[in-house]
Amino acid sequence: MNKVVSNAREAIEGIHDGMTLMVGGFGLSGIPENSISALAESGLKELTCISNNAGVDEFGLGLLLKKGQIRKMISSYVGENEEFERQLLSGELEVELIPQGTLAERCRAGGAGIPAFFVPAGYGTEVAEGKEVRVFNGKPHLLEHALTADFAIVKAWKGDTHGNLIYRNTANNFNQAMAMAGKITIAEVEELVPAGELDPNQIHTPGIFVQRIFKGKDYEKRIERLTER
Repeated sequence: MNKVVSNAREAIEGIHDGMTLMVGGFGLSGIPENSISALAESGLKELTCISNNAGVDEFGLGLLLKKGQIRKMISSYVGENEEFERQLLSGELEVELIPQGTLAERCRAGGAGIPAFFVPAGYGTEVAEGKEVRVFNGKPHLLEHALTADFAIVKAWKGDTHGNLIYRNTANNFNQAMAMAGKITIAEVEELVPAGELDPNQIHTPGIFVQRIFKGKDYEKRIERLTER
């Protein structure tokens, strides 16, 4: 099975209006920039995006929000995006806010084939509305369901032609879990090497979870919130 595609535009083929996408990264670290730009150019709409955050204005998933391509965001943090705030308050955008650890575990569970689990985070808040509650060791827990997606789109530091992936530092956040939870997983990498060149002991995501891989370009090191003195 040849997993290597030439660019982001080819990688996102088969994504249609109304699909659910997982988008890896943490803040602006480790986001699949090339794939997001290709989605912004595609004209796709009514998307549900599962992502730790919604990027910032003019970058990351903020590009899709600006064009009105996202119908629903499933996220844990949305504080750096004014357009996100505007759409949320106006009712244009459906939003499901999830505690960050719960979001990560729901993605991991989806990839591991675990349909649901109990977690204490969110009990006694709006997060708990409509959810089953059980007590373990004297502490209330909420029933949370696993998350999966039609496509998972992740970004790695290095990958090989078989789809094995290595992440760096903060860029590992969410990418590894989401790569397992997509029916089809797209990986863009900074370095693409022949199969066999990666140290098996360093691989975070085995190639069995990745269906498409390509070498990205023109990556930016943006600052999420610039603070000056």
